[in-house]
Amino acid sequence: MKRIFIAISVVLMLIPLLIGCNGNNKSSYEQITPAEAKALMDSEDGYIILDVRTPEEFAERHIEGAILIPDYEIGEKAEGILTDKDQLILVYCRSGRRSKNAANELATLGYTNIKEFGGINDWEYGTVTE
Repeated sequence: MKRIFIAISVVLMLIPLLIGCNGNNKSSYEQITPAEAKALMDSEDGYIILDVRTPEEFAERHIEGAILIPDYEIGEKAEGILTDKDQLILVYCRSGRRSKNAANELATLGYTNIKEFGGINDWEYGTVTE
């Protein structure tokens, strides 16, 4: 009987930890398609298009209106440039790997409205060059 009581007590103590690990995680972002990103750009105001590629890639071509913060500089530059942590931020890179990492890092920094839409390789809506 004593062992059952101890086992139940241990399980009851672990439940909040398990719920905390699997509950609402504020450190997240939403992955969307390029078409969904374009629809948001056409219907919303006050968003940021964030290119997380290198300066050389950005100069070669980027989505009009995008700002550049290379993925390897997100941790040190994001909060100085992206001052509204609730603002809609649409994140892309070349193929989608760096944008996922950058979106995750932004979420870890406390940004709450992040949409990652993959890479410019899949963007069919026009680009500009510098």
